[in-house]
Formats: sequence, structure tokens, C-alpha cells
Amino acid sequence: MILARSVRKLRCLSRFYSDHKSNHPTDDPIWPIRRTINILKNDFRKVGRFILPRGLTSREDAEKELDAHLEKYRRPEIFPEHCDILIIGGGGMGSSIAYWLKKEALEGLNVVVVEKDATYSNASTALSVGGLRQQFSLVENIQMSLYGAEFIQNIKEHLGDDADVNFTPHGYLLLATEEGAETLDRNSRLQNELGARNEILTPEKMKRKFPWINTDGIALGCHGLEREGWFDPWCLLNGFKRRAQEMGAQYVHGDVTGFEFEKMNNMVVVGVEPGSYEALRRAVVRLPNGEEKTITFAFCILAAGAQSGEVARMMKIGTGEGILQLPLPVEPRKRYVYVVSSQSPDCPGLNTPLTIDPSTTYFRRDGLCGNFVCGKSPTEDHEPNCDTLDVDHEFFETEVWPRLAKRVPSFESLKVNSAWAGYYEYNYFDKNGIIGQHPYHNNVIFATGFSGHGIQQTPAVGRAVMELIIRGQYETINLKRLGFDRLIVDEPMFESNIV
Repeated sequence: MILARSVRKLRCLSRFYSDHKSNHPTDDPIWPIRRTINILKNDFRKVGRFILPRGLTSREDAEKELDAHLEKYRRPEIFPEHCDILIIGGGGMGSSIAYWLKKEALEGLNVVVVEKDATYSNASTALSVGGLRQQFSLVENIQMSLYGAEFIQNIKEHLGDDADVNFTPHGYLLLATEEGAETLDRNSRLQNELGARNEILTPEKMKRKFPWINTDGIALGCHGLEREGWFDPWCLLNGFKRRAQEMGAQYVHGDVTGFEFEKMNNMVVVGVEPGSYEALRRAVVRLPNGEEKTITFAFCILAAGAQSGEVARMMKIGTGEGILQLPLPVEPRKRYVYVVSSQSPDCPGLNTPLTIDPSTTYFRRDGLCGNFVCGKSPTEDHEPNCDTLDVDHEFFETEVWPRLAKRVPSFESLKVNSAWAGYYEYNYFDKNGIIGQHPYHNNVIFATGFSGHGIQQTPAVGRAVMELIIRGQYETINLKRLGFDRLIVDEPMFESNIV
């Protein structure tokens, strides 16, 4: 049975190579044999359990002998020396962009993604709380998050039948003091005009709906009724990456350590002395074994999350002359997330929304049995050190717990079960995403700086970058106001009364 199946595989592969050999990316004449051997390896191992080569007395010896003979036929990992689109950063944002580009262009674009953290153990995506909301004050953010909700609602149509991000649709509850009540109400009206659905609650209505809350000092609350909640960011990242790879995107495990420039004597750029323009053409990538290789690209997309500012400096953005003096204002900022539990019978129930206090302290339910996830954004003058991802448990005791216990009295008996820290890709200019082309390096496109709300916007940003590259303009959501040019003219895009 095993041998018969192997013969059928060989026949199918033979027909495949006859039909496609002229289109294969390598001229290595023995490549089909390598591919065939790899595909049939498991079958050979099963046969070897019953038929041992002469002179070998154990199954283990036979497998070692087989490995030794087949090693020379295995296809080596090929580093791509050229590509159309180089994406730096394979987290949620970079993988979404790869997915959208390949979905639209398929074989028409050669897409390579470079990711230095192959396990994503320190990636912002994997360490995110995974919130999804439309409660913003900027039209662009509302529209992007509305599309994020639509994408997640229909995720199997986009990423396959096995895609499931475990969306919990219990909404957000943003609380405002008297000082911020008018802005909260105005934001709610805008959000509903654009297609969101939320309600404004007075303290009395809030108390009736959520008996566990203490409304002292609260003037209004905005409660999301539809398309808000939280999901598993890790599952979304894997869905994007898997589909992108299935459609032909290549992922490279490596760290971008520099770039190579090419002087363009005939290029005329406003504000640049004729003959001095330097084009960005190649990236230098250090592989896990220490070897460095270069890859030539037509477009480079910077989606390196918290490290985007550092990568931009390698492009001379922020260290060059003229317009290159202006840096990309993105840096890592550490945030703590605490997993807590309460045995109080009065603690928030199953329909509890992700609640954000005016102090920026937040919490949401985490499964059943009185488990919750919580945290708080530190003040600007008390930002934690970013050298490591160690967790400061004292921060919970002094900053998080007292505020939670004040807002939810049953949280006075909270117990910390575990905690983790992750990095925000913090845009210190205006705390909003920077999307679009650089004015000097017009083959560099940014998708970074989302300052904590990027994961919910990955579907919309990936689609927008695809439109910009393939169609030359934004078609579904106009994101021009979030471009790098706002840094040049010093017009920040601040959110109003939004964390």
C-alpha cells in the first residue's frame, strides 16, 4: 500500500515537472529529485520499518543511513536576492500587507517579509490585549476599525475555514468625568453617523445595566453595542501569515542591519541638490547563523512595529540632510498586562465590556470563573525602562489596583495570577499611525506608529497599502491625513478624550 501510494505520487510529480519546469525559480537540474525525496521521505521511513538495508540491525540505524544518503538531495533554503516588495516586520501589520498584496496580485508581485523574531515571543502583536472598538474621534480611525470588525466577522471568507480569532462581542465602556463628558458625547454622535452603534449612558442608566460599577466622579459612559469587544491577536497574525505564504509570499528569518544606496545623477527632487539624490535599493539582512546577505527591492514597506524608528534611521531618515533631518517619531514604550482573579460573588459578569476608566486604567473579562485582564498607561514622566520585558508588580499595587478597586468595589480582593509586558509602537508626535510614502525615499512606505490600537486596524491598513502600491491611490478609506507629510507641516492628528 505504501509503495503503491509512493508510485502514484511519483507519477503525479513527473507530470507536474514536465508541465512547469520552465517556470521554476531555480535552474538546478536535480531540484525535482530533491523535492520528490522530501515528499516521499515519510513513506520511505515506513517501508524501512519492515525492510532494513543489508548490514543494519535496527530501525534507528536505517533511518540514519537514509538521512545520510538523502542529505545531498535536499533543497537548500534559498535566500531571495531580489524582490518587488520587501516588508520589514512580519507581525500583524506586515503579514496583513503581505496577504493583501498577494491576494490582489498573486504571481504578479514577488513579496518577501523579513522578521527577526521567528517565534514572535517579543512581538507587539502576540502580546496585545486584542481590543476592537470604534470609539475614536478621528474619522480615519473609526473607519479602519469598522472595517476591522467587518473583516473579523467574515474572517473565514478571507483567511480560510480554519481561521478563528475567538471574538468576544461584549463591547467597550469608556467612562468620562464632567470635564470630558461633552467630548465623549460628540465623539459618540460621529461614530454612529459613520456606522458604529453605541449608546451614551448616564450614571443612573450605567448602574442599572452594570450593577458592579461605582459611578462616583463619572458624568457619562459610552457603551459599544455592536462590532466591539476583543479577540485573539495571535490567531489573526497566523491567519494572515498562513494565507500570504500559501499565495507565494516568502518569509525570511533575519534582522535588517542596514541599507545600500545608489546615487542617481539624473534624478531631480525638490529641495535636493541636482546630482546628489541617493536612492534606496538594497537591504542588508543578518541571518540567524550570522551571515549577512543583501536583497534588492523596488518598494520597501516599514512595518517593524516598535523598532520602526530604529530601522528608519538606517535609511538616513532623521540623520540625513534636508528633509531627511526629520525622524520617524516611533519608539518602543513598555506596557504591563496583569491577569487577575476575584472570588467575590458581586464581581462583573459574563456581559462585562472592556471598561476604561478616566485614569486610563482598564479591565476586561478573561474567560470564566472571575478571571480578568487589566492594566494602565503610565504617565509621560514615568515611562518604564524598555531594556527588558520584565514586569513591574509594584506598578499593579500602586497604580492599577487602587483605581480598579475604586471603580469596581468587588475588585478589592483581586489576586494576580500572572502578568506580561509588551511594547507599544509609540508615535510620540501624535500617538496615531503613520501610513504612506516617505517624501524623499518615495519607494519607502510606512505602516507603523499606531500606539496601541494597531492590531484592530491591520485588515484596513493592509488593504490601504495594497491600494497605494497597486492602484496608486487610496480607494476604500482615504488615509492621506495620516501620512508622513503631517510631520513636515507640524499638523498632529490627535484623538480627543480617547486613550
